[in-house]
Amino acid sequence: MGAAVNIALPAIGKNFNLDVITLGWVATAFILTAAVFLVPFGRLADIYGRKRIFLTGLTLFVIASVFCGLSTSGLMLISARSLQGLASAMIFGTSMAILTAVFPPQQRGKAIGIITASVYLGSSLGPVLGGIITQQLGWHGIFWFSAFLALMAFVMSIIFIKGEWAEAQAESFDLLGSVIYAFASIFTLYGFTPLPHLHGYACVGSGILLFVLFGLVENRRQYPVFKINLLLKNRVFAFSCLAAFINYNATFGIAFLLSLYLQYAKGMEPAHAGLILLAQPVMMTVTSPFAGRLSDKIDPGRVASVGMGFVAVALFALTFLTPQTTLWQIILVLLLLGTGFGLFSSPNTNAIMGAVEKKSLGVASSILGTMRLFGQMISMGLIMLVLSVMVGKVNMSAHIVPQFMASARLLFLIFALLCTLGIFASLARHGYSEKKPEHRKKP
Repeated sequence: MGAAVNIALPAIGKNFNLDVITLGWVATAFILTAAVFLVPFGRLADIYGRKRIFLTGLTLFVIASVFCGLSTSGLMLISARSLQGLASAMIFGTSMAILTAVFPPQQRGKAIGIITASVYLGSSLGPVLGGIITQQLGWHGIFWFSAFLALMAFVMSIIFIKGEWAEAQAESFDLLGSVIYAFASIFTLYGFTPLPHLHGYACVGSGILLFVLFGLVENRRQYPVFKINLLLKNRVFAFSCLAAFINYNATFGIAFLLSLYLQYAKGMEPAHAGLILLAQPVMMTVTSPFAGRLSDKIDPGRVASVGMGFVAVALFALTFLTPQTTLWQIILVLLLLGTGFGLFSSPNTNAIMGAVEKKSLGVASSILGTMRLFGQMISMGLIMLVLSVMVGKVNMSAHIVPQFMASARLLFLIFALLCTLGIFASLARHGYSEKKPEHRKKP
């Protein structure tokens, strides 16, 4: 979905006559809504059942995708994308928790590597299928196809996922904390969009204050929606989450920028651009299972740190991007980027899910997903901020390619520096094998 929509953005913008900032909201609305609801749904899954929340999320995703395909305006599409984000929060907050609950520790990294490779395989097919569908059927076809895939996933889940997981069913749900968390997330993440205007700073500041209030409230709750102690007293969990946040912050916007670069600076058709972008997720798909198995044998933090280093090098290489850069140079950088991200993601996820007790798997899964989505959201926020200052609120076209290229190079430099900091965050966790909670397979 994400990769296909990035390829379809120019067609969507042309259809609805959207400027480049509003166009960014087609991607941003999904991430914002998912980030707001991820932690509450992860907690609800621990209490009421992870399979139940997972299936509900798939059902809503089918409905939201249909509404996306029926959209007749930019506002309707962005609203439907928000509903997709809510549905995805239910899926993100439960899928990894279900997986971790049924695999023993010595096989967990292998399993996470396989599911991560599956995610990247979807990312690999997304640009290609998205480009072909956009050219042949229009951008609406992407959402019809996504609805069909989600419906298949729902049917297969009903057939193959047996049992239920609700280890925290005796505990209560923290509604007050969930509401404060939701508003804190909305203010903080939305505030990046209107920056550098004053109300943007006001929103971000309000969001930070609400997060402080959220921390104080959660610290006093018997059954908090967000277990602060996981971050304060669990070094492996805390630094692994920080590393994930930095990594997604530094990498999510790459597909958005390169999609526009290839179609406007290079003059490619959507399908051709999708084939070029395919290099990164294909490499992730190949690398992730190997990295997952490796993290079962040695400290996953070390493997993840090497992967983060590869990503930083690739991002520094993109700072030299020009309209004259050859396609082979771009592909080589994308291959390096994919290798680094594949080496980072599976071991880092293994470290996070292996550092908590079984009854907190849903919360841990949702916090991991939140770090991913917050990183992605801030990545898009930085992109929109830089584009607002250096390009302005104008429709994307070949006439503003020079300003766009200057913006893209600056953004790649910022992302490279962030990723360099992420290497230190990844190395800061202590030896993973010291205290590894045992997650036994459910009978």
